[in-house]
Amino acid sequence: METSLFIARIAGPILIVTGLAAIINPTLLEDVGREFMASRAMLFLAGILALVTGLVIVNTHNVWVVGWPVAITIFGWLAIASGVVRTAFPSLTIKMGAMLLTKRPLLIVSAILQFALGVWLSWVGYL
Repeated sequence: METSLFIARIAGPILIVTGLAAIINPTLLEDVGREFMASRAMLFLAGILALVTGLVIVNTHNVWVVGWPVAITIFGWLAIASGVVRTAFPSLTIKMGAMLLTKRPLLIVSAILQFALGVWLSWVGYL
């Protein structure tokens, strides 16, 4: 449970800040997304960082229980998948990212969900 709380306390505030930034300034998010996808080096680096993050989470917290801690484990496995896709299949990442960037309502909904997940993780992590 301590590991669950620790990860929730780290991931929650990060998701709150990044989700809120995207909600407040979606144009910035679109600009950053375009610049990010224009750089294969950034895609590769982001893939490696996501892969490392996911592996750290899964290796310290591969907990499959009924309850909120399973969300941490799922987050870790999703980070691994994201890292693999970004690193091994950058063209797919660019294609998916370009599609997403043309749909601002989808970006906003995604940012709201990210913010809400961050609030929830912070809530369970700090209270």
